[in-house]
Amino acid sequence: MNLQDILAPRPKAARPMPSDAEDGTPSHTPADGTRTLGEILAELRQLSPEQIEKVGSHQRENGLRFGEAAIELGLVSHDDVLRALSLQFNYAYGSDESQRLSPELVALNQPFGHQAEAFRMIRSQLQLRLGGAEGPVRTRRRALAVVSPNSEDGKTYFCANLAVALSQLGQRTLVVDADLRGPRLHEVFGVPNDLGLSGLLSGRHGDSVIKPVPGVPDLFVCPAGTRPPNPLELLERPAFGLLMHELQQRFDHVIVDTPAAEYGADALVVSARCGQALVLARKHASQVATLQELSALLSAANTTLTGVVMNDR
Repeated sequence: MNLQDILAPRPKAARPMPSDAEDGTPSHTPADGTRTLGEILAELRQLSPEQIEKVGSHQRENGLRFGEAAIELGLVSHDDVLRALSLQFNYAYGSDESQRLSPELVALNQPFGHQAEAFRMIRSQLQLRLGGAEGPVRTRRRALAVVSPNSEDGKTYFCANLAVALSQLGQRTLVVDADLRGPRLHEVFGVPNDLGLSGLLSGRHGDSVIKPVPGVPDLFVCPAGTRPPNPLELLERPAFGLLMHELQQRFDHVIVDTPAAEYGADALVVSARCGQALVLARKHASQVATLQELSALLSAANTTLTGVVMNDR
Protein backbone atom coordinates (compact mmCIF):
# COMPACT_ATOMS: atom_id res chain seq x y z
CA MET A 1 0.00 0.00 0.00
CA ASN A 2 1.43 3.33 -1.09
CA LEU A 3 0.15 5.65 1.62
CA GLN A 4 1.58 8.74 -0.05
CA ASP A 5 -0.85 8.22 -2.96
CA ILE A 6 -3.97 8.03 -0.81
CA LEU A 7 -3.34 10.55 1.94
CA ALA A 8 -4.31 14.19 1.67
CA PRO A 9 -1.54 16.60 0.62
CA ARG A 10 -0.15 18.97 3.21
CA PRO A 11 -1.89 22.35 2.95
CA LYS A 12 -0.27 25.71 3.25
CA ALA A 13 0.32 26.97 6.78
CA ALA A 14 -2.68 28.64 8.37
CA ARG A 15 -2.70 32.40 8.75
CA PRO A 16 -1.56 33.59 12.18
CA MET A 17 -4.26 34.94 14.45
CA PRO A 18 -4.30 38.74 14.69
CA SER A 19 -2.80 39.96 17.92
CA ASP A 20 -5.01 43.02 18.30
CA ALA A 21 -8.48 43.01 16.77
CA GLU A 22 -10.52 46.21 16.67
CA ASP A 23 -14.17 47.14 16.80
CA GLY A 24 -15.08 50.40 15.10
CA THR A 25 -16.29 52.08 11.99
CA PRO A 26 -14.77 50.76 8.76
CA SER A 27 -12.62 53.80 8.14
CA HIS A 28 -9.21 52.20 7.72
CA THR A 29 -7.30 48.95 7.90
CA PRO A 30 -4.56 48.77 10.54
CA ALA A 31 -0.95 48.49 9.42
CA ASP A 32 -0.81 44.83 10.47
CA GLY A 33 -3.60 43.93 8.02
CA THR A 34 -6.25 43.29 10.67
CA ARG A 35 -9.69 44.45 9.54
CA THR A 36 -12.05 46.15 11.96
CA LEU A 37 -15.32 44.50 12.84
CA GLY A 38 -17.11 47.31 11.06
CA GLU A 39 -15.27 46.63 7.81
CA ILE A 40 -16.16 42.95 7.97
CA LEU A 41 -19.83 43.64 8.75
CA ALA A 42 -20.02 46.16 5.92
CA GLU A 43 -18.71 43.54 3.52
CA LEU A 44 -20.91 40.71 4.85
CA ARG A 45 -24.14 42.72 4.66
CA GLN A 46 -23.07 44.91 1.71
CA LEU A 47 -23.79 48.09 3.63
CA SER A 48 -23.87 51.28 1.59
CA PRO A 49 -21.70 54.30 2.51
CA GLU A 50 -24.86 56.04 3.74
CA GLN A 51 -25.74 53.10 6.01
CA ILE A 52 -22.19 52.98 7.35
CA GLU A 53 -22.31 56.68 8.16
CA LYS A 54 -25.69 56.21 9.84
CA VAL A 55 -24.28 53.43 12.02
CA GLY A 56 -21.25 55.56 12.85
CA SER A 57 -23.41 58.48 13.95
CA HIS A 58 -25.60 56.22 16.10
CA GLN A 59 -22.45 54.65 17.54
CA ARG A 60 -20.94 58.00 18.55
CA GLU A 61 -24.19 59.43 19.91
CA ASN A 62 -24.89 56.46 22.18
CA GLY A 63 -21.37 55.30 23.05
CA LEU A 64 -21.85 51.92 21.40
CA ARG A 65 -19.60 49.57 19.48
CA PHE A 66 -20.14 49.44 15.73
CA GLY A 67 -21.77 46.02 15.87
CA GLU A 68 -24.12 47.02 18.67
CA ALA A 69 -25.15 50.16 16.82
CA ALA A 70 -25.76 48.24 13.59
CA ILE A 71 -27.95 45.72 15.43
CA GLU A 72 -30.01 48.47 17.05
CA LEU A 73 -30.60 50.05 13.64
CA GLY A 74 -31.68 46.69 12.20
CA LEU A 75 -28.93 46.64 9.58
CA VAL A 76 -27.26 43.44 10.87
CA SER A 77 -28.27 40.56 13.11
CA HIS A 78 -26.63 39.17 16.23
CA ASP A 79 -25.54 36.17 14.15
CA ASP A 80 -23.91 38.53 11.64
CA VAL A 81 -21.80 40.01 14.45
CA LEU A 82 -20.76 36.55 15.66
CA ARG A 83 -19.79 35.58 12.12
CA ALA A 84 -17.79 38.80 11.71
CA LEU A 85 -15.99 38.16 15.00
CA SER A 86 -15.07 34.66 13.84
CA LEU A 87 -13.60 36.10 10.65
CA GLN A 88 -11.75 38.81 12.55
CA PHE A 89 -10.13 36.23 14.83
CA ASN A 90 -9.67 33.59 12.08
CA TYR A 91 -12.04 31.28 13.99
CA ALA A 92 -14.00 28.67 12.02
CA TYR A 93 -17.74 29.40 12.01
CA GLY A 94 -20.31 27.50 9.99
CA SER A 95 -22.01 29.12 7.01
CA ASP A 96 -25.80 29.14 6.64
CA GLU A 97 -25.49 26.22 4.22
CA SER A 98 -23.35 24.13 6.58
CA GLN A 99 -25.81 24.79 9.40
CA ARG A 100 -28.62 23.35 7.31
CA LEU A 101 -26.59 20.33 6.25
CA SER A 102 -24.90 19.56 9.57
CA PRO A 103 -27.01 20.65 12.55
CA GLU A 104 -24.98 18.30 14.78
CA LEU A 105 -21.82 20.39 14.35
CA VAL A 106 -22.53 22.65 17.32
CA ALA A 107 -18.83 23.53 17.76
CA LEU A 108 -18.92 24.99 14.24
CA ASN A 109 -22.46 26.32 13.91
CA GLN A 110 -22.86 27.62 17.48
CA PRO A 111 -19.25 28.29 18.59
CA PHE A 112 -20.32 30.65 21.35
CA GLY A 113 -22.96 28.35 22.87
CA HIS A 114 -22.73 26.20 25.99
CA GLN A 115 -22.36 22.94 24.02
CA ALA A 116 -19.37 24.30 22.10
CA GLU A 117 -17.90 25.52 25.37
CA ALA A 118 -18.24 21.99 26.78
CA PHE A 119 -16.26 20.61 23.84
CA ARG A 120 -13.57 23.24 24.38
CA MET A 121 -13.36 22.14 28.01
CA ILE A 122 -12.92 18.52 26.93
CA ARG A 123 -10.34 19.63 24.37
CA SER A 124 -8.34 21.38 27.08
CA GLN A 125 -8.47 18.32 29.32
CA LEU A 126 -7.25 16.09 26.50
CA GLN A 127 -4.44 18.51 25.67
CA LEU A 128 -3.25 18.38 29.27
CA ARG A 129 -3.62 14.62 29.68
CA LEU A 130 -2.03 13.66 26.39
CA GLY A 131 0.78 16.18 26.84
CA GLY A 132 1.62 15.64 30.48
CA ALA A 133 5.22 15.74 31.62
CA GLU A 134 6.50 14.38 28.31
CA GLY A 135 5.83 17.56 26.37
CA PRO A 136 3.13 19.29 24.34
CA VAL A 137 0.69 17.39 22.19
CA ARG A 138 2.15 18.69 18.95
CA THR A 139 5.42 16.86 19.68
CA ARG A 140 3.67 13.65 20.83
CA ARG A 141 1.11 12.96 18.18
CA ARG A 142 -1.33 10.20 19.01
CA ALA A 143 -4.59 8.86 17.73
CA LEU A 144 -7.60 8.75 20.03
CA ALA A 145 -10.38 6.20 19.62
CA VAL A 146 -13.81 7.13 20.94
CA VAL A 147 -15.69 4.07 22.18
CA SER A 148 -18.96 3.38 23.96
CA PRO A 149 -20.89 0.31 25.10
CA ASN A 150 -24.05 0.80 23.05
CA SER A 151 -25.34 2.30 19.84
CA GLU A 152 -26.91 5.78 19.95
CA ASP A 153 -24.52 6.86 22.70
CA GLY A 154 -23.47 9.80 20.53
CA LYS A 155 -19.97 8.78 19.39
CA THR A 156 -20.25 10.31 15.92
CA TYR A 157 -21.64 13.58 17.30
CA PHE A 158 -18.85 13.63 19.88
CA CYS A 159 -16.05 12.80 17.42
CA ALA A 160 -17.18 15.39 14.88
CA ASN A 161 -17.42 18.25 17.38
CA LEU A 162 -14.22 17.35 19.19
CA ALA A 163 -12.41 17.35 15.84
CA VAL A 164 -13.84 20.79 15.02
CA ALA A 165 -12.75 22.12 18.41
CA LEU A 166 -9.21 20.80 17.95
CA SER A 167 -8.93 22.24 14.44
CA GLN A 168 -9.98 25.65 15.77
CA LEU A 169 -6.64 25.75 17.58
CA GLY A 170 -4.95 25.85 14.17
CA GLN A 171 -3.76 22.24 14.51
CA ARG A 172 -4.13 19.75 11.65
CA THR A 173 -6.93 17.42 12.74
CA LEU A 174 -8.24 14.30 11.06
CA VAL A 175 -11.41 12.46 12.05
CA VAL A 176 -11.58 8.86 10.81
CA ASP A 177 -14.77 6.84 10.51
CA ALA A 178 -13.75 3.34 11.59
CA ASP A 179 -17.37 2.37 12.22
CA LEU A 180 -17.57 0.05 9.26
CA ARG A 181 -20.91 -1.33 10.47
CA GLY A 182 -22.95 1.88 10.64
CA PRO A 183 -20.89 4.88 9.41
CA ARG A 184 -22.31 8.39 9.70
CA LEU A 185 -19.41 10.86 9.63
CA HIS A 186 -19.80 11.37 5.88
CA GLU A 187 -23.38 12.52 6.50
CA VAL A 188 -22.35 14.93 9.25
CA PHE A 189 -19.61 16.56 7.17
CA GLY A 190 -21.33 16.23 3.81
CA VAL A 191 -18.54 14.35 2.02
CA PRO A 192 -18.80 11.45 -0.47
CA ASN A 193 -18.63 7.96 0.99
CA ASP A 194 -18.00 5.94 -2.15
CA LEU A 195 -14.32 5.55 -1.29
CA GLY A 196 -13.02 5.39 2.25
CA LEU A 197 -11.33 3.35 4.94
CA SER A 198 -12.85 0.02 3.92
CA GLY A 199 -11.51 0.41 0.40
CA LEU A 200 -8.02 1.20 1.65
CA LEU A 201 -7.93 -1.79 3.96
CA SER A 202 -9.15 -4.13 1.22
CA GLY A 203 -6.43 -2.93 -1.15
CA ARG A 204 -8.51 -0.75 -3.48
CA HIS A 205 -6.96 2.60 -4.39
CA GLY A 206 -8.24 5.76 -5.97
CA ASP A 207 -8.14 9.48 -5.34
CA SER A 208 -7.29 10.66 -1.85
CA VAL A 209 -9.88 9.36 0.60
CA ILE A 210 -9.00 12.09 3.09
CA LYS A 211 -11.12 15.12 2.35
CA PRO A 212 -10.73 18.68 3.68
CA VAL A 213 -13.87 20.00 5.34
CA PRO A 214 -15.03 23.09 3.40
CA GLY A 215 -14.87 26.28 5.40
CA VAL A 216 -12.97 24.74 8.31
CA PRO A 217 -9.20 25.20 7.98
CA ASP A 218 -7.03 22.35 9.30
CA LEU A 219 -9.93 19.86 9.52
CA PHE A 220 -10.03 16.69 7.41
CA VAL A 221 -12.27 13.63 7.35
CA CYS A 222 -11.69 10.05 6.22
CA PRO A 223 -15.09 8.41 5.62
CA ALA A 224 -15.71 4.72 6.17
CA GLY A 225 -16.48 3.90 2.55
CA THR A 226 -18.62 1.02 1.36
CA ARG A 227 -19.86 -1.24 4.14
CA PRO A 228 -17.84 -4.48 3.96
CA PRO A 229 -19.14 -7.94 4.90
CA ASN A 230 -16.05 -8.51 7.10
CA PRO A 231 -15.43 -5.30 9.08
CA LEU A 232 -13.55 -6.88 11.97
CA GLU A 233 -11.21 -8.82 9.70
CA LEU A 234 -10.34 -5.64 7.79
CA LEU A 235 -9.53 -3.77 11.00
CA GLU A 236 -7.37 -6.64 12.26
CA ARG A 237 -5.16 -6.59 9.17
CA PRO A 238 -1.66 -5.09 9.52
CA ALA A 239 -2.62 -2.43 6.97
CA PHE A 240 -4.81 -0.65 9.52
CA GLY A 241 -2.00 -0.40 12.04
CA LEU A 242 0.37 0.90 9.35
CA LEU A 243 -2.21 3.44 8.23
CA MET A 244 -2.75 4.75 11.75
CA HIS A 245 1.01 5.09 12.26
CA GLU A 246 1.32 7.10 9.05
CA LEU A 247 -1.64 9.32 9.89
CA GLN A 248 -0.14 10.19 13.27
CA GLN A 249 2.95 11.47 11.48
CA ARG A 250 0.93 13.70 9.18
CA PHE A 251 -1.64 15.17 11.56
CA ASP A 252 -1.48 16.79 14.97
CA HIS A 253 -4.64 14.99 16.07
CA VAL A 254 -6.38 11.87 14.79
CA ILE A 255 -9.85 11.19 16.23
CA VAL A 256 -11.35 7.81 15.38
CA ASP A 257 -15.04 6.91 15.51
CA THR A 258 -15.80 3.25 16.30
CA PRO A 259 -18.77 0.86 16.37
CA ALA A 260 -20.50 0.29 19.68
CA ALA A 261 -18.83 -2.40 21.79
CA GLU A 262 -22.08 -4.40 21.79
CA TYR A 263 -21.46 -5.26 18.12
CA GLY A 264 -18.17 -7.07 18.71
CA ALA A 265 -14.45 -6.49 19.12
CA ASP A 266 -14.09 -3.76 16.48
CA ALA A 267 -13.77 -0.94 19.01
CA LEU A 268 -11.15 -2.85 21.02
CA VAL A 269 -9.08 -3.54 17.91
CA VAL A 270 -9.25 0.09 16.79
CA SER A 271 -8.37 1.33 20.27
CA ALA A 272 -5.35 -0.94 20.45
CA ARG A 273 -4.06 0.41 17.13
CA CYS A 274 -4.62 4.00 18.31
CA GLY A 275 -3.07 3.45 21.73
CA GLN A 276 -5.51 5.84 23.42
CA ALA A 277 -9.24 5.53 24.03
CA LEU A 278 -11.92 7.75 25.48
CA VAL A 279 -15.09 6.08 26.72
CA LEU A 280 -18.38 7.83 26.04
CA ALA A 281 -21.32 7.13 28.34
CA ARG A 282 -24.92 8.25 27.86
CA LYS A 283 -26.85 9.85 30.67
CA HIS A 284 -29.74 7.72 31.99
CA ALA A 285 -28.76 4.93 29.57
CA SER A 286 -25.25 3.55 30.22
CA GLN A 287 -24.82 1.15 33.11
CA VAL A 288 -21.87 1.41 35.47
CA ALA A 289 -21.13 -2.32 35.28
CA THR A 290 -21.01 -2.18 31.48
CA LEU A 291 -18.64 0.79 31.53
CA GLN A 292 -16.38 -0.96 34.02
CA GLU A 293 -16.30 -4.07 31.83
CA LEU A 294 -15.43 -2.01 28.75
CA SER A 295 -12.66 -0.19 30.62
CA ALA A 296 -11.19 -3.50 31.76
CA LEU A 297 -11.22 -4.86 28.21
CA LEU A 298 -9.44 -1.75 26.95
CA SER A 299 -6.75 -2.09 29.61
CA ALA A 300 -6.28 -5.75 28.71
CA ALA A 301 -5.75 -4.69 25.10
CA ASN A 302 -2.84 -2.43 26.13
CA THR A 303 -4.89 0.70 25.50
CA THR A 304 -4.51 3.78 27.67
CA LEU A 305 -7.88 4.96 28.96
CA THR A 306 -7.80 8.76 28.61
CA GLY A 307 -11.09 9.34 30.41
CA VAL A 308 -14.83 8.86 30.48
CA VAL A 309 -17.26 11.51 29.22
CA MET A 310 -20.98 11.62 30.01
CA ASN A 311 -23.10 12.62 27.05
CA ASP A 312 -26.45 14.17 27.99
CA ARG A 313 -27.40 15.32 24.47
